[in-house]
Amino acid sequence: MRARVARLAAGLLAACLAACSNPFAPEYEYDEQLYLSVDGQATVVVNSSLAALVALRGAAIDASYDTKEDRASIRRLFERGGCSVDSVSRFWARHGRRFVQVQVSTDDVRTLSKCALTSWSTYELAPKQGEANLLAFRQMAGPAAGKPDAAANWNGSELVAFKLHAPSRIQYQNVRNLQDGQPGDTERGNILTWEQRLADRLAGKTIDMQVEMDATSILYTTIWLFVGAFAAAVLMLVLIIWWTMRRGRLGILPGRT
Repeated sequence: MRARVARLAAGLLAACLAACSNPFAPEYEYDEQLYLSVDGQATVVVNSSLAALVALRGAAIDASYDTKEDRASIRRLFERGGCSVDSVSRFWARHGRRFVQVQVSTDDVRTLSKCALTSWSTYELAPKQGEANLLAFRQMAGPAAGKPDAAANWNGSELVAFKLHAPSRIQYQNVRNLQDGQPGDTERGNILTWEQRLADRLAGKTIDMQVEMDATSILYTTIWLFVGAFAAAVLMLVLIIWWTMRRGRLGILPGRT
């Protein structure tokens, strides 16, 4: 149940972000967002132009796809490729190219390398050696699986992104800014983004993504903080009631002489 709720939430969030894009945010020709749990469950949401799916993932699809039947074809394609497909969105257009969102999920993030959509990466998640309170995550994205299509009309400025939505507090990460190569920061708390130029992704340049994070989920930490605050409030209320009743028994209630 918890896994289904997490996957639904990830899908709804990603769909909202795709539909309500930030005009100041970078536009990605392909972005792969990994929603990770501390127990290894994972959901991957891919937003991509159809041309990029062909060129990067070697997907046998037509860049002019537009119908419900075409969406069903994409679902069947990746299901045959070993993916547990949760959803395939409606198509949308940008810069004259059609885009789609595909969401897949797994109970073990390490098995994503067996899914055709994400098989260009290897995934590792385990307690950090010698530090049981930390989890070490690593994703290595290897070469593209297909060939670019001249009809895509790419101009060389297109970007690819890999995003990790970490489940707990991040203690170490190796993100680097695309422009100056300086260390990058987390976004909105626990989101990390590794960017790469589409041309470099097509050329087979690898991306080595490394993160160390707390082994306890932020959700559980937040719940315990809430429970603690609630318990403190209840204790304070009990003490106020006890103090008021005690003063009453002693005959020193406010206003009495």
